[in-house]
Amino acid sequence: MSQITTITFFRYTTFFNKLWAFVMMQFAHSPLKKVNGLQEYKLMGSGKDGFDPFADWSVYALLQIWENEDAANNFFSTSILIERIIKRTKERYTLFLKNTKSRGFWSGENPFIESDTISQNNPFIAVITRATIKTWSLYKFWKYVPTSQSPLAGNSGLIYTKGIGEVPFLQMATFSIWKDEESLKQFVYRSKEHARAIVKTKELDWYSEELFSRFQPYKSIGNWKGIDELPF
Repeated sequence: MSQITTITFFRYTTFFNKLWAFVMMQFAHSPLKKVNGLQEYKLMGSGKDGFDPFADWSVYALLQIWENEDAANNFFSTSILIERIIKRTKERYTLFLKNTKSRGFWSGENPFIESDTISQNNPFIAVITRATIKTWSLYKFWKYVPTSQSPLAGNSGLIYTKGIGEVPFLQMATFSIWKDEESLKQFVYRSKEHARAIVKTKELDWYSEELFSRFQPYKSIGNWKGIDELPF
């Protein structure tokens, strides 16, 4: 399939630019809905480092699902919206992704289509996990998050991770990049804390909706501390 996904991070530094970015969470919808070749998109804020649920007002994310790479390239090279955003940002980084596996739902659907052009010579893996947390379980969920994520600290297989989401506390997602599949498996299946979180998710029924998706990152635009070592 020719479908690709892009995720773009924007970093703002001044108070007025951060305020402008917050306002654009509403006003960017209109131009994005008119973009040719754009199948789906999500405008998202981010949480503070360490999977803190409180907002990081300096970083925003734009997830986009495209009919093909040509449509994405045209948007990033000609879009007036992107041009306006870049003028106000300190850093901007766009990562191009091909889906390798996806299960679950996001806003009632699974928008990702598995790619048939995956390179066997590219070991890197990007992961998006997304969930809508049931209101009654918010306290228990966020109380356990620091424990479940503690194995990430100093993890040599993890290149980058950031908490993102549409609605603070309620609709959360994580984006992460790993050196290879073995590094990801070490965290997901061999970390006692994360394994316990999986069990708790089933036992306590925390989510009303959840999605887990893997990608192969293969191209990038811009700069972002922590991801720049990717050889694209």
